[in-house]
Amino acid sequence: MPLLTRLSERHRPTVAFVLDGRPAQALAGDTVLTAVLTQAERLRQTEFSGASRAGFCMMGACQDCWMRLEDGTRLRACSTFIAPGMRLVSTAPEFHS
Repeated sequence: MPLLTRLSERHRPTVAFVLDGRPAQALAGDTVLTAVLTQAERLRQTEFSGASRAGFCMMGACQDCWMRLEDGTRLRACSTFIAPGMRLVSTAPEFHS
């Protein structure tokens, strides 16, 4: 079940993207954070313990919302807008116990 539920602005154009290898949709103008959390229970897994993370400050001041693209590029989910065809990965590449 998604962590966020969209209550308004439902009539913007849709943007197709991929989350963990699965097709997903967001709305034009959504941040990656909003796009992911309206589709999933978490934003990402932390690479240190594998724990679920969902963002913290929501304005780019902390380090909680870093995500990766399939090619390994890192981005801040709270301040990056979703783009058509974006291929996001929420699972940690490996975490250290």
